[in-house]
Amino acid sequence: MNTNKPEKNLSLWDTTAIIVGIVIGAGIFKFPTLVAMNVGSDFMLILVWVLGGAVSFIGAMTYAELASAYPHSGGDYFYLQKSFGSPLSFLFAWTRMLIIQPGSMALMAFVIGDEIVKYYSFGSASAAVYALLVVILLTALNYSGIRQGKIIQNILTILIYAGLLLLVIAALFAPAASESASGATNVSGFGMAMVFVLLTFGGWNESAYVSAELKEPGKNMVRALVVGIGSVTIIYLLVNLALLSKLGLKQMASFDAPQRLVELSLGKEFSFFISLTLILAALSTTNATIITGARSNYALAQDYPLFRFMSQWHEKNQTPTGALVLQGAITIALILFGSWRKDGLSTMVDYTSPAFWFFFTLTGISLFVLRRRDNQRARPFQVPLYPVLPALFVVITTFMLYSSLAYTGLGALVSVLIVAAGALLFLIAKKQGQ
Repeated sequence: MNTNKPEKNLSLWDTTAIIVGIVIGAGIFKFPTLVAMNVGSDFMLILVWVLGGAVSFIGAMTYAELASAYPHSGGDYFYLQKSFGSPLSFLFAWTRMLIIQPGSMALMAFVIGDEIVKYYSFGSASAAVYALLVVILLTALNYSGIRQGKIIQNILTILIYAGLLLLVIAALFAPAASESASGATNVSGFGMAMVFVLLTFGGWNESAYVSAELKEPGKNMVRALVVGIGSVTIIYLLVNLALLSKLGLKQMASFDAPQRLVELSLGKEFSFFISLTLILAALSTTNATIITGARSNYALAQDYPLFRFMSQWHEKNQTPTGALVLQGAITIALILFGSWRKDGLSTMVDYTSPAFWFFFTLTGISLFVLRRRDNQRARPFQVPLYPVLPALFVVITTFMLYSSLAYTGLGALVSVLIVAAGALLFLIAKKQGQ
């Protein structure tokens, strides 16, 4: 065990699989229903999903420039450090370590647990136990080496695509919806629909954390983002068109819409197919989040002796072992917290959303700062239509920050307290580093 640095072990396909694996999570099975509840017509339903893909593409262009110009395992942490200095970047890394990544992992683990409980439950704590097993097993897998982690990620990505495409194909055998909806959509309904759509598209920014391990990041990062987001947008549109054409907007506003589609197409005995695909998608997101989350914790440890226990990089396995162990322990604690709250899923959404969108917005702003401050830097890729597209990205993330603050509860309060504690810890860490 030593403090070796990352090697370039990830191909274009590996990185694309990580992007797709994080983005296609449980959201595509849950959020189309919530989107359908907030729009008044078939046209608006498809429009918001197209806009979601477009917004993600705009954000991806911003990240592609940052990641190709600054390939670093710290990702956003590194960009914020160069743009705004150590205090803010430390606060981000602290928040990501305790809130954003483990909260996202716990969220997906609860999704898996809740789905398995439908088929086998051994008591009120069943979902939490399943969630704990998922985190422990996937953390152990990634501890054993990046090769194992990326192989599993590639397999899961292929299975998810196959599962969703089978859902679309199954729709061909279902009777068409009797009528289409053409009512009006109010501003608040459109806003809420976009919130759910963008949550479903979320996660592609995680590609920045493996940029230091990507072969030829100057050209492959933008390719991975374009291919990843493009393919995700297509599959999302196909799934929504299948649901809309066979169920209609009114029936899409039911939380069992995907199951209904399968039952109409293949029969009730095949309804388990949706649960299996959902579990695979959540496993994929959890595994990819474990990979990227540990990298930012490792980057933090390089700058602050206080976190030196996370600075270990296993030369043979090519993994940040200390960072993986800590990340797993924090996620386990959050799962226990979520199970105590009785509604682990919504608690994790409250816990992670405000902090995520706040720092996401600052990362978008960092592109403007670095363009001005570090204008001699070689930029293998530059955002088209600069500064219009990055500015639009910042406006959208600001709106998402507002929306997340407007609809959160106790979980958000806990995350705010953790961020505040991070400000105090920075002073201690800075003093130790002197």
